[in-house]
Amino acid sequence: MGALPPIERAALLLDLDGTLLDIAPTPDAVVVPAELPGVLRALRRLLGDAVAVVTGRPVETIDRLLGDAVFAVAGEHGGAVRHAPGAALERPPLPEPPGSVIEGAKRLVAGHAGALYEPKARGFAVHYRAVPEAGDALREGVAALIANEAAFELLQGNMIWEVRPRGVHKGTAVAVLMDRAPFAGRLPVFLGDDVTDEDGIEAAAAMGGAGIRVPDVFGDAAGVRGWLKGIATDGGWPRKRGQSSR
Repeated sequence: MGALPPIERAALLLDLDGTLLDIAPTPDAVVVPAELPGVLRALRRLLGDAVAVVTGRPVETIDRLLGDAVFAVAGEHGGAVRHAPGAALERPPLPEPPGSVIEGAKRLVAGHAGALYEPKARGFAVHYRAVPEAGDALREGVAALIANEAAFELLQGNMIWEVRPRGVHKGTAVAVLMDRAPFAGRLPVFLGDDVTDEDGIEAAAAMGGAGIRVPDVFGDAAGVRGWLKGIATDGGWPRKRGQSSR
C-alpha cells in the first residue's frame, strides 16, 4: 500500500462484502453492524461527503443495506452508478447476456445442491461457498455457456464465478466517481478484499491516491470497520499497521 493522501484531500471508496461487511454464507445473509451506518455518516462529514461504496452488487441492495450512510454507490462493478443520495441511476450502454445463457446457468446451478444463482442487471453470479468441491465444474460449465459470447467475461471472486460485460470494472467505476463532485479534486483511497477489487486498487494508486488490500493490511472486515471508526473518532488517519500519511 502506498502512502495515504492528506485526510483533507482524500475520498474513501469502499468495497462491501469482505471489506465493510463480513462474508456470509449467501448474499442475502450479510449483517450490517449496528454502529456502521453512523461511522460512515461521520466519515461523510469529515470528508465533505466523499464516501462511496464500489461493489459488484446492485445499487438497490446497497441502498437497502446502508440507506444514505454513504454518499455515492457504484454497483455492478460500475455498470450502474448513483452519484448522490436519491439521485437517479446512471447506466453505461452495456449488453445483457442472452436468455439461453441465463437459463443454462440456472440449470447448471440446479445440478449442484448448495450452489446459488444470483441474477444481476447485465450478468449473473454463481456462488459455491456451500459446495466448494463444485467450484471447478461450475467454472467449466459457465465458461462453456459464454464461449461464443465475446461481449462477456468470466471472473473469479471469493467462492463465486461471475459473468459481466467486458470493459466495465471497479477501476472504471473509480474513474467515474472521481470525475464528479464531491469526489472531484480529491485523491481516492480504495479498499477491497477480492480479485475483482484489483482494478479499483490499481486505479486509485494511478490517480495519486492509495489502494489497500484488506487481507494484507486489516485481515478482515472487522479490522476495516475498526480502522474506519478510528478515523471518524480522531478526525484523521490512525497511525498503525504500518500506514503513513503524506
